[in-house]
Amino acid sequence: MESLARLGLRVLALASRTDIEHVIDNEAELDRAKFENDLIFRGLIGLYDPPRPESAPSVAKCHEAGVSVHMLTGDHPATARAIALEVGILPSRIAEIPQDVAKSMVMAASEFDKLSDEEIDQLPLLPLVVARCAPQTKVRMIEALHRRKAFVAMTGDGVNDSPSLKRSDVGIAMGLAGSDVAKEASDIVLTDDNFASILNAVEEGRRMFDNIQKFILHVLAENIAQACTLLIGLAFKDKNGLSVFPLAPVEILWIIMITSGMPDMGLGFEIAAPDIMQRPPQNLKQGVFTPELLIDMVVYGLWMSALCLASFVLVLYGFGNGAADIGENCNNKYSEDCKVIFRARSTTFGCLTWFALFLAWEMVNMRRSFFRMKPKSKKYFTQWMHDVWRNPFLFWAIVAGFVTMFPIIYIPGLNTVVFKHAPISWEWGIVFIEAILFFMGIESWKWAKRIYFRRQARKSTGGVEDLETRVFGKFYNMAGGSQDEEAGAGSREKSAA
Repeated sequence: MESLARLGLRVLALASRTDIEHVIDNEAELDRAKFENDLIFRGLIGLYDPPRPESAPSVAKCHEAGVSVHMLTGDHPATARAIALEVGILPSRIAEIPQDVAKSMVMAASEFDKLSDEEIDQLPLLPLVVARCAPQTKVRMIEALHRRKAFVAMTGDGVNDSPSLKRSDVGIAMGLAGSDVAKEASDIVLTDDNFASILNAVEEGRRMFDNIQKFILHVLAENIAQACTLLIGLAFKDKNGLSVFPLAPVEILWIIMITSGMPDMGLGFEIAAPDIMQRPPQNLKQGVFTPELLIDMVVYGLWMSALCLASFVLVLYGFGNGAADIGENCNNKYSEDCKVIFRARSTTFGCLTWFALFLAWEMVNMRRSFFRMKPKSKKYFTQWMHDVWRNPFLFWAIVAGFVTMFPIIYIPGLNTVVFKHAPISWEWGIVFIEAILFFMGIESWKWAKRIYFRRQARKSTGGVEDLETRVFGKFYNMAGGSQDEEAGAGSREKSAA
């Protein structure tokens, strides 16, 4: 039996009775307890129930995404071990792992249930495979994962899975083979009973998380740029000692509500980044405001503000007469004395508008270059053209932002009375040059980020390319008895299947 089980077969024992006709004729003896006596053992049959073809690739994709997979099954321990080896839940070189650690990887439920919570917490790692599981065994495994600060998704189909589906962070019931009780206890029902669909859901969740971050970063970076431009702009004063604003309030409202509003919505339609399932899970304690987002927000905001102020200073002091061109009451109405101020304000408005629109395209990927969003693409010089059209909503929102900028600069009355700026001509050269500088600054920052995160990834993986070695390599030289961060530790997503 053990030999068959080690081959991954489910073993059935066959037996018979010689007096079967007498038993059938005598209804009083049809009681099961009495019927299953005096049996003659006939032999064993091994049945192979192969894993789905997508199981092994899905498990590998989980490991690549930083998700640890635990298999809790009712099968014989040897059968469960063989299946787990086949799909990659256990390392193929498990024989090279120290015996006590390997023993912790595969346990029978009877052995696991005998351990106290303290003893479970002292295991080198939580079992990746638990065989002959009872409902309470699954609940204890989920609680043990929670004590190790893991986020647990549990899949199940039977009535006995309902307690663990309730206890997990995300309960996933099988829609086709699942019982009504399991579906009622779960948070999600998997309509196709396909484990790979869970990975698709994880990818979609990460895509949504990324897009929320892009939206927040785009909005807050602009807010910082506008706030810094206005605050530093208080230093520009007229003859009466009153500050002259580099941007009028209506200009700021226009950029926030009209220019940036639609591109912000367009970022929500972005597809998943090519490497989205190769990153570790997000830290739940940080939420969307990760250190990377906060630093990017400050860097982009300050860079935009610096360029906007530079454009204002260039028009006023570089090509104008400086303080002599600052008229009185230029914040409220147009006059010949305020002509230079109004042109400088238009230039600043044009710069900030272009920056906001270009930043939306840069936010398509927070780390990749705008010109190389797909690192494996062979279209070295034209890939960006395909990328900007990939999201039509974002593309047309940015085009609309460019188009609507010109009427409010050049329509008489609307420009000087409402927006407090004047038409410009040669100043577009400043806007164009600063747009190039803006792109160069953002691309340089992203380049520095890629170097940093590439080094961090190399440090965390030890430069190992093989996925199995990255996931299980630390266990090969581990001495048992001390608590270890289990496979996928540091990960905030774990799945008990």
